[in-house]
Amino acid sequence: MISRCSHSHKMIKFLFLFSLLVATAAISQTACSAPASDETTNSAAQVEVTNSAADVSTLSPQDALAKGTKLLESGQTEKAIDVLLKAVESDPKLADAYFQLGVAYALIEKRDAAKAAGDVEATPTPKDKKTKEVKSNSEMAFEKAVSGYKKIISADDEDGAAYFNLGRAYNKLNEDEDAAKALKQAVKINSDDTEYQTELGAILIKLAQYHEAIDPLKKALEIDPSNTRAEELLGDAEAGRKRIDYASPKKDEKDKKDVGSANTNANLSPSDSSSNKAKPITQRSPKPAFPMNRPN
Repeated sequence: MISRCSHSHKMIKFLFLFSLLVATAAISQTACSAPASDETTNSAAQVEVTNSAADVSTLSPQDALAKGTKLLESGQTEKAIDVLLKAVESDPKLADAYFQLGVAYALIEKRDAAKAAGDVEATPTPKDKKTKEVKSNSEMAFEKAVSGYKKIISADDEDGAAYFNLGRAYNKLNEDEDAAKALKQAVKINSDDTEYQTELGAILIKLAQYHEAIDPLKKALEIDPSNTRAEELLGDAEAGRKRIDYASPKKDEKDKKDVGSANTNANLSPSDSSSNKAKPITQRSPKPAFPMNRPN
């Protein structure tokens, strides 16, 4: 009897421990599976973003522009190009799409140039002087953007955004004078836009017009004191102005000395000559005249 009770007691104890182990394993499995579920959700979201450029045939040009811009901002440059190309194919007048396409192509070109520079086996190919230089994809896209913005302006010459974007497109093409003209017009139309003022200040600094750059940058900070880019550019403009103002007095002093010396030589009277006696003219071979080297 005692043996049977002991056996039953052991069996009950075994079943209790077994149940406890099963419950513990179930809890552990649930805890481990929760992050996996989150990870699966995140992966699905990432796949959705990655494949967002897959089907653009049904998108309107404006929707394609918006989607391509988002892809570009997220670093998916190649996919952004595919979507933006769809936008300009559907609407060749869509200047903003050409501008974003230019930005995307410029990023690819910069990456490829850096890769080529790091390739030690790459050897430069001699250029044929008769061969015209081929424009890059980014240049062609920005030129299309310029053309598109000009058409917008021709229809409405009070469109400040069109002038602003035209200036940015010219800047990308390094046509800085035209960029400054367009940005000045944008600021004239909408002087209360901190971004317009900042971009104008930046292009004037690029043109080394430091004095002129200070006012729009100060205006940009007046509109938005948190505009850190305008603050940094203002520092650059003031430093450039100081360099010019420091160099100008020295140049003016040098010019005055040169003018004074020239006047002194021009006003010499006959009595200032070392000898007033006429000297006989001796026939000799003329010596070549060497112009006097004057300091720049």
